[in-house]
Amino acid sequence: MTTLKDIAALIIDMDGVLWHDNEPLPGLIEFFELLRKRNIKFVLATNNAGRTPEQYQEKLLSMGVSVAKEEILTSSQATALYLKGIAKPSSKVFVIGEEGLKQPLREMGFEITTGSSDYVVCGMDRGLNWEKLAQATLNIRAGAMFLGTNPDTTYPTERGVVHGNGAILAALKTASNVEPVIIGKPEPIMYQQAMLRLGTNKENTVALGDRLETDILGAKRASIASIMVLTGISTLKDLEIVDYKPEWVLEGLPEVIKALEN
Repeated sequence: MTTLKDIAALIIDMDGVLWHDNEPLPGLIEFFELLRKRNIKFVLATNNAGRTPEQYQEKLLSMGVSVAKEEILTSSQATALYLKGIAKPSSKVFVIGEEGLKQPLREMGFEITTGSSDYVVCGMDRGLNWEKLAQATLNIRAGAMFLGTNPDTTYPTERGVVHGNGAILAALKTASNVEPVIIGKPEPIMYQQAMLRLGTNKENTVALGDRLETDILGAKRASIASIMVLTGISTLKDLEIVDYKPEWVLEGLPEVIKALEN
């Protein structure tokens, strides 16, 4: 794909692309206005497992943007959908994570437990403590399947870059000597689920993200083109040391708007 003019859909990351924590990035409202005007379908696909789709709707609405619940796909939802395909509905799941992760698992019929379990699912958890890590480790070592919603080692906030879910996964991996199954980016699962929801294909769908090691690598693994913006984690210098590249590198949303218009 050499131009963005005729694309059918975008799969858009949120943190570092649309906002920094609770601060909207320049061009946010105009970007969504253009997507609606051009009838470009989109799914907001985030590795962040801490929020529910409804909470993302509220956050965007507070920034002046209205989206449908169906236009949001979190790594929590993707994980629950993946687990539904391999597990019995009554299976017990131990969760390191917040309501954004627990809700879709309950909706799929899984039992959330604080004790022994068939599966351990780990996502962002601002209430993380020793007991949660200990029980998760015990369950994994006893044979529970170990899944991670996403491997992001860092997370951008208004205070700066802090630890992400990948750091928690690393602790559990070290303690259990078991490698987690990763559902979120850079694995292609979320992009594939998003394209199914959009009804588009690899040729007319483009990913938009800020992280080389997740958003852009995930797009490569899903065989779709990608745009990297420089408002998040990855930098131009980072591009020099990886053997995969996005099709477009743009400063931020205002530049994405121009590229979509031309």
